[in-house]
Amino acid sequence: MQHLQTDGRFDDPQGYISEGKLAHRWQMSRRTLQRWRQYETGPTFYEIGGSIRYRVADVLAFEEARRKGATS
Repeated sequence: MQHLQTDGRFDDPQGYISEGKLAHRWQMSRRTLQRWRQYETGPTFYEIGGSIRYRVADVLAFEEARRKGATS
């Protein structure tokens, strides 16, 4: 499982991140992520051994798709 560095970057963009780590990265509650899964509005997730995991590449793509503002 991947860990976040202190600056919020991922150690390995090819790995996976837990629900708790993603909630921390996005400064939101785990309950919000659970609700997003229920309504299928958040990033793609995996249930592995009863635990929820997000692929880092999917998280980064989800973030990029929601990027707003000027582009250069």
